[in-house]
Amino acid sequence: MLTRIKMDSPILEPSLYTVKAVLILDNDGDRLYAKYYDDTYPTVKEQKAFEKNIFNKTHRTDSEIALLEGLTVVYKSNIDLFFYVIGSSHENELMLMAVLNCLFDSLSQMLRKNVERRALLENMEGLFLAVDEIVDGGNCV
Repeated sequence: MLTRIKMDSPILEPSLYTVKAVLILDNDGDRLYAKYYDDTYPTVKEQKAFEKNIFNKTHRTDSEIALLEGLTVVYKSNIDLFFYVIGSSHENELMLMAVLNCLFDSLSQMLRKNVERRALLENMEGLFLAVDEIVDGGNCV
């Protein structure tokens, strides 16, 4: 006998993108690196406004996760850099945190544990490669 189970909870639409954006900002909240994987913020003006908003909400806190503008934001700071990985509000925070930790650890290896603004700017090609290897078009590899 076949029984059907009725579920009252709404079914969430599957997302094509696990990661919506990867950002690295400096101490002043200025963009050093930004890669957006969908059209949530289609123009540079909207992206920079979003980045300022994120920075203002997170640069003085010790937590690692924030919900902002309907998005899940995981972040980490180190010396004079702020690293952000952004996903939808329905995304698994542990998956986003794994992406963030992988990126930070990769950069730490490449920069010989000297993860700071000057060293990062001198090795931007390594950053581009690391992000492209970790996040493939918005999907975690």
